[in-house]
Amino acid sequence: MSRLYLITGFLGAGKTTFLKNFIRLFAGEKIQLIVNEFGQEGVDGVLLADLGAYLQEISGGSVFCSCRLDQFEKVLRQSADVAADVILVEASGLSDPTGVRKLFSQTDRFPHIDYRGAVCLIDAVRFPKLYATARTCQKQLAASDLAVVNKTDRASKEQLSETLTLIRGQRPDMPVIQTSFGAVDAGILDTLAKAQALPAGDMPLTADLTLRKLLVTIDPSIPPYDLQKFIEMFSEVTFRVKGFIQTSQGMYLADCVGNVVSLSPYEGEVPEGKAGRLVVLSGAGMPVAKRVREAAAWYPAYILDIS
Repeated sequence: MSRLYLITGFLGAGKTTFLKNFIRLFAGEKIQLIVNEFGQEGVDGVLLADLGAYLQEISGGSVFCSCRLDQFEKVLRQSADVAADVILVEASGLSDPTGVRKLFSQTDRFPHIDYRGAVCLIDAVRFPKLYATARTCQKQLAASDLAVVNKTDRASKEQLSETLTLIRGQRPDMPVIQTSFGAVDAGILDTLAKAQALPAGDMPLTADLTLRKLLVTIDPSIPPYDLQKFIEMFSEVTFRVKGFIQTSQGMYLADCVGNVVSLSPYEGEVPEGKAGRLVVLSGAGMPVAKRVREAAAWYPAYILDIS
């Protein structure tokens, strides 16, 4: 049988970085990696491509919503042919995984899968605000067996304390690990194994959250400095900005969470068609389209299209 672990957590919590560390705990085993991204343009799959795992991507919606559940179940059934020792599923940061136990309790449909639990990545800095405004955070926590409070190096004592209080308030018996840069050791597997499992509930077919998705096409002659300033002009009204962008000084990776803009040189291989576009994700009521177009007006030579 294949042991399956679900990695969940809101946009920008550090799931991809955590996954790079988590996958090392299974050295010598055959790994299947299923990466789910809300936007049409997948970025995480490229970042995880060099981990030596059998990689599959499901983009354009959450694998737990009605729009992608059939595709997810198809991939899971096909995983019997892959015969991996371990299956790791990185869920979209906007997914509602509350039906995951019900899904994997259907042993007649997935007899080859041994569900080992869900890990919820939590951003110690942003979680208090997100918990109050994004119900998805509460649902991800409810569906998980272990909370990994990440980015503790960036959090103040007050932010960390409030984050832990919120977790304890909703899930008083849930094990909690505090870390930075998604670093974990093999003890996390023992913690998961001992975690108190929630009873399987109904598995509703949920609709995707009301989300605004934009693709911004960038001219490859843009200097990195101008790209940074362009993103900074609208990032505060977004959940997430990601993308591989060819610039005048080489390939760069934009990996932004809210108003924290990260732009760094990228030396890895980027598949054809994956570079040149920023994926911009925001919520309903956030004036992202207006702000992006206003920012683009300052860089008409470099911003080729907004769609």
